[in-house]
Amino acid sequence: MRIILLGTPGGGKGTQAKLICEHYGIPHISTGDIFRRKIKEGTTEGKEISTYTEKGQLVPDRLTIGLVDERLKNDDCQKGFLLDGFPRDKKQAEALDQIMKAKKEQINFVFLIDVPKEIIVERIMGRRVCPKCGESYHIKYNPPKVTGECDVCGTPLIHRADDQEEIILDRLAIYNQTTEPILEFYRNKGILHKIKGDGGIQDIFSQIVTILDGAK
Repeated sequence: MRIILLGTPGGGKGTQAKLICEHYGIPHISTGDIFRRKIKEGTTEGKEISTYTEKGQLVPDRLTIGLVDERLKNDDCQKGFLLDGFPRDKKQAEALDQIMKAKKEQINFVFLIDVPKEIIVERIMGRRVCPKCGESYHIKYNPPKVTGECDVCGTPLIHRADDQEEIILDRLAIYNQTTEPILEFYRNKGILHKIKGDGGIQDIFSQIVTILDGAK
């Protein structure tokens, strides 16, 4: 079971990725997590990655594709995986195709969590994150047990500086522009599934599970 999960920023992709991976026992492979780990380890790659992320720039394909390829060679990916945050454009989708062909494997499912723009803005504006462990909350939909504190480590939660309406709308415009060619790429392969993302967490998860279990 090899899955790609696509969705706009604030569309609930991270929450669904976690649920899917726990349910099916497959690794959650996030390019963001890979980048953060490399930076923390202080590797040559990590130092190069930080020169881009510190400026708010995208990490070049040369680095991103190489790191994803390296991660997919790990033993825990033999029975499947879920990719989150990759591919982000058609060039990366084509590169992933070549990685899969080299492994004599293929991507089985691509899910797009489709959420109306106004709901995305509301979700992101209400998002709070833990700066220490990375756990994410929402003041309305998924509040912490103690207001303003992380359930996992007790650290005070923060409202990210870029979680503002004008910035969110700019990010959505860029996302839509770069993602449409990816959708067309996987639509032509017959593996793209559009999921209605304006419902609750369990409703969205149920739609995904129905498709995955129906293919067994």
